[in-house]
Amino acid sequence: MKKTSIIVIAAFSFISITTMVLAWGFWGHQRINRVAIFTLPPQMLALYKPNIEYITTHAVDPDKRRYSNPNEAPRHYIDLDRYGTPPFDSLPRRWDEAVAKYSQDSLNTHGIVPWYVPIMLYRLTEAFKEKDKYKILHYSADIGHYIADAHVPLHCTKNYNGQLTNQVGIHGFWESRVPELFGENYDYFIGKAEYIENASDYIWKVVLESNSEVDSVLLMEKELSMEFDGDRKYSFEERGEISIRTYSREFSAAYQQKLNNMQERKMRQAIIAVGSFWYTAWVNAGKPDLSDVTDSDVSADDQDDLEAMDKAWRNGKIQGRSHDE
Repeated sequence: MKKTSIIVIAAFSFISITTMVLAWGFWGHQRINRVAIFTLPPQMLALYKPNIEYITTHAVDPDKRRYSNPNEAPRHYIDLDRYGTPPFDSLPRRWDEAVAKYSQDSLNTHGIVPWYVPIMLYRLTEAFKEKDKYKILHYSADIGHYIADAHVPLHCTKNYNGQLTNQVGIHGFWESRVPELFGENYDYFIGKAEYIENASDYIWKVVLESNSEVDSVLLMEKELSMEFDGDRKYSFEERGEISIRTYSREFSAAYQQKLNNMQERKMRQAIIAVGSFWYTAWVNAGKPDLSDVTDSDVSADDQDDLEAMDKAWRNGKIQGRSHDE
């Protein structure tokens, strides 16, 4: 196929290509997990720092898992505005009460991230108690992903890709395109992890704040789009052997400025939150000595799951809701 034909096809495929990017993009999730390690006390760094590449690389496993596990997608978001208006008091914060009121199927349809993060905290705490190296690293990487997702405004609204306001594509634009262009220059000096007294209250506060920022995310893009014609708003970039139409650097920079660097602020908040959840799990486990944690075998079932996840991600179709719907 001639390159000109590839460009034409890429142009018509713009919406599907850009919006299939998953939460924070691979770059964003990996950066959040990586930097969170440096918020930890020395006793935890004894384990986390030598395994920084594992926790960084596997920060994206939950997104990959969406291609092999139909139950995975709801763990990444919550459509809060399906439940009335802020502060959404009609939605119980306790899972059992929410199930009794809305049913588990309904809750799963609209997302469960604020209920799932405390479950992951429990699993990580148990892993620390057992001093199981594989489980500690595995659950640390996973919970970091879900906490980061909860900090994304478009993960906390039913208008998650601007599909209700004629802004389809804004999801990948906000959380992937902008950070990948400018994230290397963000300020990641954010202090030390702190103990979280009530994990449920903490993560609910996060999603409520994220939801409160949805209007700004959408409005600023709409206003800026009126100032840019198509040739300035979009540009073509080489990705391997094809040219892809995407949001231009100029438009992306203007959007970041108009939002007063929201993506940087949210990444900083996510980093300290991830570190604090890791630290809380360790404290709740009794602060076990991590300097002598030895390698633990990956079970056959876990290994099969990892291989199936990678295979489905490379060759399959996403299970559940994707951002281009």
